[in-house]
Amino acid sequence: MKKKIWIMNHYATNMYFNEGGRHYWFAENLIKQAYEPTIFCASTIHSSEKEIEIPDGDYSTDVVDNIPFVFVKTPKYQGNGRSRVINMLSFYRKLFKVSRQYAKANGKPDVILASSVHPLTLVAGIKIAKKFGVRCICEVRDLWPESLVAYGSIKRGSLLAKLLYKGEKWIYKKADSIIMTWEGGRQYIVDQGWEKHVDLNKVIHISNGVLINTFDKNSIENAVDDFDLDDKKYKNLTYAGSLRKVNNLGLLLDAAKIVQDKDQTVRFIIFGSGDQKDILVNRCCDENINNVIFKGRVDKKMIPSIIKKSYANILHNSSTSLDKYGQSQNKFFEYLAAGRCIIQTYSTGYSIIDKFDCGVSAVQQTPDEVANVILKICEKDNEVERMGDNARKASYHYDFIELTEKLIGVIENTF
Repeated sequence: MKKKIWIMNHYATNMYFNEGGRHYWFAENLIKQAYEPTIFCASTIHSSEKEIEIPDGDYSTDVVDNIPFVFVKTPKYQGNGRSRVINMLSFYRKLFKVSRQYAKANGKPDVILASSVHPLTLVAGIKIAKKFGVRCICEVRDLWPESLVAYGSIKRGSLLAKLLYKGEKWIYKKADSIIMTWEGGRQYIVDQGWEKHVDLNKVIHISNGVLINTFDKNSIENAVDDFDLDDKKYKNLTYAGSLRKVNNLGLLLDAAKIVQDKDQTVRFIIFGSGDQKDILVNRCCDENINNVIFKGRVDKKMIPSIIKKSYANILHNSSTSLDKYGQSQNKFFEYLAAGRCIIQTYSTGYSIIDKFDCGVSAVQQTPDEVANVILKICEKDNEVERMGDNARKASYHYDFIELTEKLIGVIENTF
């Protein structure tokens, strides 16, 4: 009999529209291995006006590529304030009722995979699994509250932080298995002093990754013709991502300004949008930073073509205390698949770049250090090409076909 796998991810709704993403690709490959996955997500989409209309009841369903989606009716929200918290609480509460109704019509699951970002989904997964008498795998893709503390959203010693840490510890204790997207997940639990309460043997590392066949297909079918990228007089370094305060693109402009004074052939091409874009563009104009070109937002399917055309690709965001546990940004694995040298503006523990010798990292995230790393690597065309080849080879270790096999191992070991 095929095992039913319920995947609970509040924010998987965008995967339904994009027909791709971590749990979409897991589900695709689980189906090929004779499992029956179902994805439970909210009717709303984060940072979007788009939503699934549910006129009656608490949920609706649809199927894409043989993957069943269950949309839990949740209220609209904007930003990261009170309305988003209400949205989270609504998803958490309704999951219990929706799971009962869905199980009555379709049968109960054999195992539940409950995935963060926020921890309430994990709490719901554990409690629902207990009611059904099945196992729960908790997948931690964002450390709450550690990430909130690291980015300065809350103080470590605050009452809210203490409550969230207590809840996090409870999740780790109660989960039958724990998947962490960072290789240093076990070390994080040790650093928190919880190793006597949490069985470290049940903590498994399954990274984010890339579906290489889809990546290559998009690079051809959604090829981008761009004069600047195609201009081989320059060594084009591409950043593809958000332009928000947390991304700290101002530091990259500082580094670009230093590079500009020393090498006129190196350019920074930025694809993406965010509330900081106008500020960054104006700063380039005011300070005569002429080696930075802003391209704006493009469809995600165009990114493979763009980053394959680059001389090298830049991995950049604000460096925090979380970096010591490893790296698992989605775009990092697309960078690997692109087969181009990766320039990382900060250093991490469990470095994939170091492991596969596929790029360079700044020891400290300062403008001078970042600029120095860029200038040095751009003098070594042969090294850049060799590291790019290594990046492509490394990407096969993070193909979702391989990652799904790891997931199946975790699923089978929970029984």
